[in-house]
Amino acid sequence: MRIAYYAPLKSPDHPVPSGDRLMARMLRGALEAAGHGVALVSDLRSYCGAPDAHEHAAGIAAAAFAERQRIAATWAAPPDLWVSYHPYYKSPDLLGPPLCRDFGLPYVTIESSYSARRNVGLWSAGQAAVLDGLRQAAVNICLTARDRAGIVAAAPTARLADLPPFIDPTPYLGPRAAPAGPVRLITVAMMRPGDKFDSYTMLAHALSGLTNLDWRLTVVGGGVTEPQVRTLFAGLADRIDWAGLCQPSQVADLLLHSDAYLWPGYGEAYGLAYLEAQAAGLPVAAQQIAGVPEVVSAETGLLTPPGDLQEYRAAVARLITDAPLRQQLGQGARARVLARHSFQAASARLQQILADVTQGKP
Repeated sequence: MRIAYYAPLKSPDHPVPSGDRLMARMLRGALEAAGHGVALVSDLRSYCGAPDAHEHAAGIAAAAFAERQRIAATWAAPPDLWVSYHPYYKSPDLLGPPLCRDFGLPYVTIESSYSARRNVGLWSAGQAAVLDGLRQAAVNICLTARDRAGIVAAAPTARLADLPPFIDPTPYLGPRAAPAGPVRLITVAMMRPGDKFDSYTMLAHALSGLTNLDWRLTVVGGGVTEPQVRTLFAGLADRIDWAGLCQPSQVADLLLHSDAYLWPGYGEAYGLAYLEAQAAGLPVAAQQIAGVPEVVSAETGLLTPPGDLQEYRAAVARLITDAPLRQQLGQGARARVLARHSFQAASARLQQILADVTQGKP
């Protein structure tokens, strides 16, 4: 099929890296690998970061109207399908639903989400647009149980299908190094306010209570809160290696030279970095919070109760001191990513879902 592809939060061609951009790119690639022609139909970003940003929202609405006109004018031969990645209350899809109605096209969402508690100010309009799209869609493809539950509560008749989060595991499948000396811990995360900073805070506090153990931590990432993050780890300065922002190949090499992956995971939709670490054969210490259990299981890591610093510290200590456990979980992690969360598995699953859409199956 010829697919019109759109990501209202962040285009796959956006210059700033993020997990959202990575997933947008991988979904496009998975659709192409399934044999479809995929055209990025627009790079309009509909993001409204505050519920009272009236002038900004008005500008987005005007830009969306103009963009719909532009797209319609180019469709002498319309596509077969519209796929929208990650419409939600801050970044609704203001293009696909009206264009699909006008041209009689099936509309598909991937990782759409709805939460009634976000009906605040201007975000209520975004929520309404998302809800209309959910109801209109030929299928809404869910990456997490949390998103599925939110959609079912808001739109019980919406058509749903499931797709596990996925990565291309190839760069992470090289031989694992066996470094001598301290146990090598690693985390990979951007440094920004909110959930990311909260996770860095928990990680620093957990490690501060484990100075009696032999470990080093590599921190991969950067961002606006880097000075504050470095301050969190100031008391551990002689044990931290600051890698900064790295290219994907560098990240893969660092993971393959590490022993365990640490990230508490506040607010993670699922966390592609967990999948990358597990593909490299690393066990994970994380909280059983948000979407983390979608990608980390008892066979691949240690999950602790949300907000429980003592339990998280104990989990990290277990990974530092128990080499057989690290090996067992690491082997399970790599096997699970290959079986359930690989690019190849996702491409096959997407092909099955879209085939059902075109054949009119429920």
